[in-house]
Amino acid sequence: MSSTSLTTGPSWARLPRRHVPVLATLALLLVMYAIGVSQYRAFSNVQVIFNVFIDNGFLLVVAVGMTFVILTGGIDLSVGSVVAMTAMVSAWLLQAGLPALLVLVIALLIGPTLGFLMGCAIHFFDIQPFIVTLAGMFFARGMCTFISDSSIRITDGFWTTMAQHRIGNPGGNFVSVSVLIAFAVVLVGAYVLAYTRLGRNVYAIGGNPQSALLMGLPVGRTRIAVYTISGLCSAIGGILLSFYTLSGAPLIGIGMELDVIAAVVIGGTVLTGGSGYVFGTVLGVLVLGVIQTLITFDGSLNSWWTKIVIGGLLFAFILLQRLIGIRYK
Repeated sequence: MSSTSLTTGPSWARLPRRHVPVLATLALLLVMYAIGVSQYRAFSNVQVIFNVFIDNGFLLVVAVGMTFVILTGGIDLSVGSVVAMTAMVSAWLLQAGLPALLVLVIALLIGPTLGFLMGCAIHFFDIQPFIVTLAGMFFARGMCTFISDSSIRITDGFWTTMAQHRIGNPGGNFVSVSVLIAFAVVLVGAYVLAYTRLGRNVYAIGGNPQSALLMGLPVGRTRIAVYTISGLCSAIGGILLSFYTLSGAPLIGIGMELDVIAAVVIGGTVLTGGSGYVFGTVLGVLVLGVIQTLITFDGSLNSWWTKIVIGGLLFAFILLQRLIGIRYK
């Protein structure tokens, strides 16, 4: 996981190249926030930022799992459908009268089980991740419709308490329990990537899988692990989404996988693998959330402008990654 930097020129030009996309994302986020504050007086309220985390907590958790996958040079298209299936199964089991704790355990097993199976298929059968996870996406989405073709409302006491509980300060600002869970997932993910053998293996495989194999690293085991982690994060995201909506719906989360990939790439993780940070992914999710908030504050723009802006930013950051790679070769 080595990086090259310039030895001459100004200090900013000597930055390790893997830091440049993350710093660009941070600069973009600060500029967008400054624009919001200059245009709308209420935008400077701390609760606006808290609301970005509240509205995107489940997306942040799923994006952490996707970061692991993309760092190995892979992709997981099933995450949005797994989120929906987890929420759907949770609502269905709660409606059937199962205890909330048991439902939580079952829901948390869905994602990693499917992720493990997809990882095994990718490794043992040498199938492209795009194809395997596409099949997983269709399977999970089909299971949602199989369970019910309409939304299932959640009225369980534990779920409603988790959804409505606010953690705030005397000033009236607050966050939800889901935000704290999302932060915990971010910290665990960042620690695993930075300080564990699994994290080092993830970066090594993303940098050069052939070299990692020759070095004796467990390439297959690591690939299976990252898809299992992605599935677990998707399951947690599905539970958080069910807290957020207090329902399960077969069509919820459609296109979420694209938002997650966009957040990870805008956050500085290279699509070909080997370079990126969980902190950058957090910034990427914040960029998406601030874009949505700016459009909401404006009031005159269609919600599709969110997709248009995200598409432009995604193209720009992929181009930036490519230019940085060319420059430092």
